[in-house]
Amino acid sequence: MTTTITTPDLVVLDLPAGLDRAAATALLAERLVSAGRVTDRDQFLAAVAAREEQMPTGLEGGIGIPHARSAAVTTASVAFGRSASGVDFGAEDGPADLIFLIAAPDGAGDEHMTILAGLARRLVRAEFKDGLRQAADPAAVAALINEVQG
Repeated sequence: MTTTITTPDLVVLDLPAGLDRAAATALLAERLVSAGRVTDRDQFLAAVAAREEQMPTGLEGGIGIPHARSAAVTTASVAFGRSASGVDFGAEDGPADLIFLIAAPDGAGDEHMTILAGLARRLVRAEFKDGLRQAADPAAVAALINEVQG
């Protein structure tokens, strides 16, 4: 059986206002730890921070996709956060309200690139972004994100 890349417990529909990218990422990483998908939060966050230093992961249209491979990751996963006030991930057009934290195990080959590519294909579709922005519960968001595996 293939494990889904996200579950409702990895979805935060209302990130607290005023978070910077590190704090938002840490909050989402905590969900991955609680779900047993990341074994060492600090090790994983260090990998995410190193990746962010190479190039910001903000995309046009209010999207943030922090991501990293790490030995602390047990299962390729996506934690998702929605922010009414937005979080700056370095996009030229402003802060992100939709944040996808992608965690991939070290040595997972192209697994996280497959997830990134799947998200990128869906994020060009307004109905996908609108669905994420309007979803009333974490299960609806998880179902939308899990479609990228299909």
